[in-house]
Amino acid sequence: MESNQLQTRIFFTTDLHGSDECFLKFINSGKFYKTSVIICGGDITGKMLIPLIATQDSGYEAEFLGRTQKVRNDEVSQLEKSIAQAGYYPFKTTKEELSHLNIDRDKVENLFSELMIQRLKKWIEIAEQRLRNTGIKCIINAGNDDRIEIDNVLDASDFIIHAEGKVIDVDGKHEMISTGYTNITPWNCPRDISETDLAERIEHMTSKVSNMKNCIFNFHCPPFNSTIDTAPKLDSNLKPVVSGGGEVELIPVGSTAVRTAIQKYQPLLSLHGHIHESKGSTKIGRTLCVNPGSEYGEGILRGALITIEDDKIKTFQFTSG
Repeated sequence: MESNQLQTRIFFTTDLHGSDECFLKFINSGKFYKTSVIICGGDITGKMLIPLIATQDSGYEAEFLGRTQKVRNDEVSQLEKSIAQAGYYPFKTTKEELSHLNIDRDKVENLFSELMIQRLKKWIEIAEQRLRNTGIKCIINAGNDDRIEIDNVLDASDFIIHAEGKVIDVDGKHEMISTGYTNITPWNCPRDISETDLAERIEHMTSKVSNMKNCIFNFHCPPFNSTIDTAPKLDSNLKPVVSGGGEVELIPVGSTAVRTAIQKYQPLLSLHGHIHESKGSTKIGRTLCVNPGSEYGEGILRGALITIEDDKIKTFQFTSG
């Protein structure tokens, strides 16, 4: 008698923060790990612009990796590649142009958005070319650091699945709901919202799920006080607080709304990121909660490889490479 059980192998990663190297590894992860679904959980854009300033000797110089790097004109493309691999956005300029930028915040913000969108469009094009005929489903969501305007870029693809706010059919038996919005952080990021608003977003999605027992939550913010939401306590200057013994104080910074939803609905699996240094897994009731952490700055792709079968987690392991 044949079994009707369906096994689905998923690769999950998060917090790529603009790293070309990590994104390419993400796109290759489906074939490498032999999965049918790859998921990127949020914070896909980078954090910083790096000006490449033209010098009088037909070269460029940039402040990168804590030092001034000077290159010839024929070497600049390699420096641009290194900057992009680390997740930053290089742009060529002159000292005069840079001085104008430094006094015009709107121009800086517009340039930042332009370069973010440019790189994301390139990434989507690569994903479409490499994955379209493979049978691998590619799901990408934004995170709290990501500007709202990138949603239009994700929505424009006829292949990439933009997950925000949707109930996605993962494999015919498992639904997934997603949000990149998080509780308020000290940095007031584009998708930071109150716990009340976050709870409302989650409730709106859960009301549309047909089988919660088989459901996957893909929430960028981890649940509060779950061991996968631990971060340094910060002072009023956003510097880590050090105890009398010389150790950095750690506190839970996750979302109470996310924790309440997991406790209430008990989905099969809950995928998280946001807190890079808090890699780990934990159980809240029957729900396996996972945060693979992030080391995007070193070009290391951290992930979680999970096999699900109906209402069970068959296998789970962290990956790094």
